[in-house]
Amino acid sequence: MLIVVNILIFLFEFSLDPYSRNALIATYGLVPDHFAVTNIFTSMFLHGGWLHVLGNMWFLWIFGDNVEDILGHGKFLLFYLMCGVAAALAQVLASPFSRVPMIGASGAIAGVMGAYMVKFPRARILTFVILIFFFFTFEVPAWVMLIYWFVLQLFGGFDSITASQYSQGGGTAFLAHVGGFLTGMVLIFLLGTRRPYYRRRDLSW
Repeated sequence: MLIVVNILIFLFEFSLDPYSRNALIATYGLVPDHFAVTNIFTSMFLHGGWLHVLGNMWFLWIFGDNVEDILGHGKFLLFYLMCGVAAALAQVLASPFSRVPMIGASGAIAGVMGAYMVKFPRARILTFVILIFFFFTFEVPAWVMLIYWFVLQLFGGFDSITASQYSQGGGTAFLAHVGGFLTGMVLIFLLGTRRPYYRRRDLSW
């Protein structure tokens, strides 16, 4: 349902003319310099383009089902929203005077990824790699892939803090990803799982 809602809202965005789309994002995106609590939630369901929404939904599809399975539907929704809130606040604290609207579900999904790393570290992820004209696949333990991803976000976050001192341009909210990921790792313990679980099937990356 989260995937369906995100896609439907994006299709509505896509149906608007550029002026109306920008107005929608400015109104319902989260602008740190004009902080509004309600916009934390509305911003989670807005995306900036096809690659943005499809990439986020792909990650949610890969990692979300197993985390939802061990939490239950209602608790998973609460978990998802709490991770999204923590992710947004992390980015706001890093750039409190930014006037660029923050949008996207990636902070909440980063929390799902953090929980997945804690609960399914040895699950095998089938990784697809393109090298010039050749492609190949290999399996990687989930903890290796997710820690690699987290380190990239962490260093990207440091760079974005430096860049924000000189520019108000848009970009990736790396520190939202970092905040969401760490929150997911903690919340999965605090909320607890509903039953014993076992190693899940391989995943595609």
